[in-house]
Amino acid sequence: MAEKILAFKVDVDTYAGTRDGVPRLLEDMARFGIKATFYFSLGPDNTGKAIRRIFTCKGFLKKLISNNSSRKYNLKTMLYGTLLPAPMIAEAFPDVLCEAKRLGHEMGIHCWDHVKWHDYLPWLPKHLTALELGRAFGLFEEIVGHWATTCAAPGWMVSPDSLEVQDVLRLDYCSDGRGTHPFYPVMAGRRFRTLQIPTTLPTADELLGANGIAPENLDDYYMDNLKEGINVMTIQAELEGGRMRPYFVRMLERVASAGIRCITLGKVAENVMDAPACELFLGEFPGRVGKVAIQGAEVS
Repeated sequence: MAEKILAFKVDVDTYAGTRDGVPRLLEDMARFGIKATFYFSLGPDNTGKAIRRIFTCKGFLKKLISNNSSRKYNLKTMLYGTLLPAPMIAEAFPDVLCEAKRLGHEMGIHCWDHVKWHDYLPWLPKHLTALELGRAFGLFEEIVGHWATTCAAPGWMVSPDSLEVQDVLRLDYCSDGRGTHPFYPVMAGRRFRTLQIPTTLPTADELLGANGIAPENLDDYYMDNLKEGINVMTIQAELEGGRMRPYFVRMLERVASAGIRCITLGKVAENVMDAPACELFLGEFPGRVGKVAIQGAEVS
């Protein structure tokens, strides 16, 4: 029987998530000897500006007040960029990034401004898309001491221009979408060269409240749905490093007990020998408001 392998992708969206969630996750992963791939937001925390999605995203208000997401961010975070100034994330906590590096985790770019990328990418001119990534890559190198070799799109939001910019940056791989296996993306009739390693499992906030899934049995869902081969699980510093921490630790305990091997996304990429080209399109995903990048059919 083929081995089950698990790769943790950690999205760090906010000031509070960087300050509080990342150190907790580093502590928990060190306890189990796990190395993960952390994607950091480096610029301003404009989380409060996401409130405008009430008017642009069907179902956002319902999601906001549901148990799934209402406690992901504290009140102060939900006011950043509106009633409170947007704090700069990486400049405030360079030590957090350096500690992740010291502990041997893989690190990459999530974004400069999470809300801007998530909400406006389809309408950004190419030079502004490049500027958003360029700012993040530049500050990352200044803090960590080396150029990032991977990035992961906020909210799994991509465009042909963002994929082109990734190609220009000559990254080792990216993790921008949802899917089943590594592939090279084809979008709007254009083929791109940067390998994609998609998230294969639903996130905690997508699962909670659906089909009887609660924090107490979330680990049962994940353990029951790990497939043979590579499984990519996206966790969030604000959630698994916050109120969901006890339940995430319980899952880590079960992963360790089951002898499941955990690797970084970089290790996944190193072992990809012959990935297909596949369509990458924006579509609806269960449990998530708005569209995300989804792996489609293979392209010959």
